[in-house]
Amino acid sequence: MLIARTPVRISFGGGGTDLESYYSKYGGLVVSAAINKYFYTVITLRDDNLIQIISSDYQDIQSIEDYNHLTLGGALSLPKAVLKHFKVKRGMNIFLASEIPPGTGLGSSGAVAVNLVNSIAALNGKIDSKRELAEEAYRVETELLHLPVGKQDQYAAAYGGLNYIIFEKKKIIVLPLCVSEETLARLEKNIMLFFTGSTRNSINILQEQNKSSRDDKPPVIEALDKMKILALQTRDVLKEGNLQGFGEILHRSWEYKKRLAKGITNARIDHCYELALQEGALGGKIAGAGGGGFLMLYCDAEYQSRVSKALEAEGLKEMKFKFDFEGSQIILNDPFFEKRGNGKFLNGIQEREKQLMLLPEMMEV
Repeated sequence: MLIARTPVRISFGGGGTDLESYYSKYGGLVVSAAINKYFYTVITLRDDNLIQIISSDYQDIQSIEDYNHLTLGGALSLPKAVLKHFKVKRGMNIFLASEIPPGTGLGSSGAVAVNLVNSIAALNGKIDSKRELAEEAYRVETELLHLPVGKQDQYAAAYGGLNYIIFEKKKIIVLPLCVSEETLARLEKNIMLFFTGSTRNSINILQEQNKSSRDDKPPVIEALDKMKILALQTRDVLKEGNLQGFGEILHRSWEYKKRLAKGITNARIDHCYELALQEGALGGKIAGAGGGGFLMLYCDAEYQSRVSKALEAEGLKEMKFKFDFEGSQIILNDPFFEKRGNGKFLNGIQEREKQLMLLPEMMEV
């Protein structure tokens, strides 16, 4: 058995500037943090060539009897795309489960892609750097599935931690955000996540934003430019420990984010957000592309019970969390590979365990 887990993320600023259509021309900057809500992959080998994908989130099972006839599409297109990317023909059961619903704005698609890439790489006895995990996952999503996604989700999931990520045309730079332990503890305590009760398909929103960036539409480019500046300010106030300023910047970022595409907000989201501000929250936004999912707020501890009571009366549910600093991990790796018949399978697990001992030295920043 092999078990892998990968965290989802919350984005504090700069979301949208990580789309290639924008950062390839103007450069992007995102501040984000991985949190301890995970996507899991459990893989067991079979004695035949059948590949079975079982998803608890979508309550779906799909079987692939012949790799040569593997087709993409449907709810499980992402795991099938990873299988296609790695040319996996060996029989196995792949069980997928998440601690959060899909389509909630916490970067679950990127986390799924990173987790599956990490899992299949481990099956092949290969150890990828965190950068390689992120880039390979991004290629699966964009080149095989043609999804209009940015790059922050894959990097946040692969690296873990609280980072500011710089997106340039030819390179991505991931820099851990150095904040004091006190600031980190207060930040973790004062960020609140509320599930709105609705999920959304972000594709339409991202497609519109992508097209606007490619076409250099002034309102969208101007909003993204402002959001990038605010992301830089977010980095600075966090390093200074100025969490009052952090909450205020979140609010200003949300005002610009709403200009990027139709459907990012709606009357219910706006009502709940205004209600939270009235009860003491300093700022916030809808996580991810928008349209539903989680409402993220920054609120000092003394006002949190009031905010929770008001939003729960509107049908929202709070989700507690902590930051994750590990990123994508193989958490169980039994040495089950062996030679069978004329098929040679790598005994890669034990070798990978040896390599994992060296991970601190191998990790790149």
